[in-house]
Amino acid sequence: MDKVQNNGVTDSRLDHGFFVLGGAAAVWLAFLLVGESFHLGWGQLWFSFVFWAFLAYLLLPRLHRILTTIYVPGYFIGRARTSDGLLGDPVNAALLGAEPQIHAIMRSAGWTMADDVTFASSRRIISSTIFRQSYTEAPVSPLYLFDRQQDFAYQQEVNNTPGKRHHVRFWRCPEGWLLPGGHKVDWLAAGTYDRSVGFSLFTLQITHKIEQNTDVERDHIVSTVSSAEPAVTVQVIEDFSTGYHTRNGGGDSISTDGDLPIIDASRVQVPANQPPSRTDSRDRRPAPIVTGAVLVAIRAIAAFTLAMTLLTSGGDIGLEDVPLDPETTTTAIVTMAVIVLLFGLGEVFLAWRIFLGSNGARVIAMALSSISILVQAVDYSTGTANLTLEAGLSGLASDILVLLALSSQRARVYAKRQRIPAVPASVVGRRVPS
Repeated sequence: MDKVQNNGVTDSRLDHGFFVLGGAAAVWLAFLLVGESFHLGWGQLWFSFVFWAFLAYLLLPRLHRILTTIYVPGYFIGRARTSDGLLGDPVNAALLGAEPQIHAIMRSAGWTMADDVTFASSRRIISSTIFRQSYTEAPVSPLYLFDRQQDFAYQQEVNNTPGKRHHVRFWRCPEGWLLPGGHKVDWLAAGTYDRSVGFSLFTLQITHKIEQNTDVERDHIVSTVSSAEPAVTVQVIEDFSTGYHTRNGGGDSISTDGDLPIIDASRVQVPANQPPSRTDSRDRRPAPIVTGAVLVAIRAIAAFTLAMTLLTSGGDIGLEDVPLDPETTTTAIVTMAVIVLLFGLGEVFLAWRIFLGSNGARVIAMALSSISILVQAVDYSTGTANLTLEAGLSGLASDILVLLALSSQRARVYAKRQRIPAVPASVVGRRVPS
């Protein structure tokens, strides 16, 4: 037992170290990019876009995450958190019932389950918003409660465009967990209304802007579900939290009276032929894992390219200053090519294991990237290497992106997840005793 606990502590410290190093490396990369701007000029549209994307989606989120780990409480305070650690939307509904019953009441009330955030769904929601096309299953951004993102989300599109919509996220409560005050619930939910698309005040990311009065959306959820399912009952905990005016993680003003409705769906009948379900967001492969695996695979391709270059160089590899005979030169080239080729094969295996969710492969990839970043930092500080867009900067950026992706919370939670078994069909529709 002590050995397991010690391994867990060591693993956690490694993650924290990689996380902070990733933040520091991102700041350094921003400094290098600003330096490059003086050579290229900010008038280069593509460079300005790259710098904004790096700032909005990598640097500022990582800095926020580091700071919020220090000053934002980690326990339940009635607010979800963004992936950057900022306080997000208010938790404004609770539910009783098994997962199939929650899906049943939401679908009966005219809500549509949102797609997971993937490259394909992200591309589709962008095009649908720009061209005002309907996308009823448009994904919602991840928010976190109980240290994991929502298990699923539902929405109702408005005016046939995903730019405006009702939407609500759901989190399964941990086993044995009670609301402050001792109330037993199975699910918590956060519902808000998207009124437009704009820029986040805190990260400059493109995001939905929500309606300030979140109570209106809360009441809309309760009303639609209650009207559609007579078996649903609602109990309201008045003044569950103090009424407040504040901002969410995107910088939008929000207000609430603090009441918390508990929607009881435990008596809703679910068709017997409906397969049991057990959705857990930790089992879904997140974008940072895919990104990290792709970047490691790209490093493998670069290694294979270098190996082929060495083998086809004909002895001309810049060893003019080294007095070697042709036979020794050929042997050196072949040896270097074999070493590089083996490294590339190792990177391919590592990328595949990362994609499958191996925590060991994730840690190894972060360690390799960290060593590379530190070596390049030493070379740069001593004047041995000059990092520019033409030489070295792309390789450094690749290592930093690998570290940022794989040290993120979503990647860490996925790699360390413990799969939750499906709910047996015999218990679907039953209410868990208090």
